Amino acid sequence: VQLVESGGGVVQAGGSLRLSCAASGVTFDDVVIGWFRQAPGKEREGISCISKRASTSYYETSVKGRFTVSTDNVNRVAYLQMDGLKPDDTAVYYCAAASRWHCPRIGSGPREYDYWGQGTQVTVSS
Repeated sequence: VQLVESGGGVVQAGGSLRLSCAASGVTFDDVVIGWFRQAPGKEREGISCISKRASTSYYETSVKGRFTVSTDNVNRVAYLQMDGLKPDDTAVYYCAAASRWHCPRIGSGPREYDYWGQGTQVTVSS
């Protein structure tokens, strides 16, 4: 299983970015996809999860209403659309896959996930 992320960059506050997570060696029927971020000096935090099998998606409170997670099941790419970006959103963003049908609780941490992308930097300037 390999996850390759892209789409990070530098954006002004209020702007938008879309992160992509291309998956190989797995289908979205067999895994859930989680999105995490890690700011300097802070722990890696889960911000979203999507399950194609269960048709569910979840968001951490600070991103709910601004971020949208989705999957392209044909091309096996997961997306994180980020709108209304704030300087506090500055972090390295990771996608991850867990071999399960239902998303773990958002706050349950990185240990619930089996596979990880390499991370992509998102910087939001004020």
